[in-house]
Formats: sequence, C-alpha cells, structure tokens
Amino acid sequence: QVQLVESGGGLVQAGGSLRLSCAASGRTFSNYAMGWFRQAPGKEREFVAGISRSGGVTGYAHFVKGRFTISRDNVKNTVYLEMNTLEPEDTAVYYCAAEGKHSQIYSVASAEYDYWGQGTQVTVSS
Repeated sequence: QVQLVESGGGLVQAGGSLRLSCAASGRTFSNYAMGWFRQAPGKEREFVAGISRSGGVTGYAHFVKGRFTISRDNVKNTVYLEMNTLEPEDTAVYYCAAEGKHSQIYSVASAEYDYWGQGTQVTVSS
C-alpha cells in the first residue's frame, strides 16, 4: 500500500501561483511513477502532469504546458506541482496518484494508477 497526502491548494487570483505537494508513505516511493490529475465540477477527471520513477521523464497536458512544472524528491518521498499563471479554468480538485506499471515513463490514463490521494482544492478567481 502507498498512502498519498496532498497539500498546498487554496484560493488564488488569476495570474497567481500555487505549489502543490504530495507526500507518500508506505512502499518504496521510487518504485512508482507519479501523476497529477484534476477534476472540476461536472467534468471527468483529467491528466495534468506525469513524472517517471527517476524524475528523468516528465510530461504535461496541452492546457498546462509552459505554466505547470512537475518534480519529485525521492529522498523526501514527495512529488510537487508548481502552478504558475493560473486561470479560472484551472479551478478543480487536484489529485496525485502512483502507478507501478511503468519503469521508464508514466501513464496518462487514470485507470493505470494504483493509489490516489484524497485531493486538494484549487480555486482561481477572475
């Protein structure tokens, strides 16, 4: 089992920044690729960003590319999502997730993730 706890969400004005953190415990963190997903009211959960086990491979959804940065610290067992130039459309509950299927890359499919955090609310006001 891997336990994931997100933090860092909140209310921010458009154009502002937030840094989300996801602390992992349980099994060896570096054995899991990590992803950030989000779900807005009335919408499906969607992939935001992913990072491989080593941190050497990262990727982003087209709608956040250039604004968000995913990173991880395998010593602190934490994955981060730095969010800049936030837009009202970024308002959602943000979830981190862990998947142990891929050793060199990460998955963009939520169904391939084994463990999920409880989510943290991000609200961007216009």
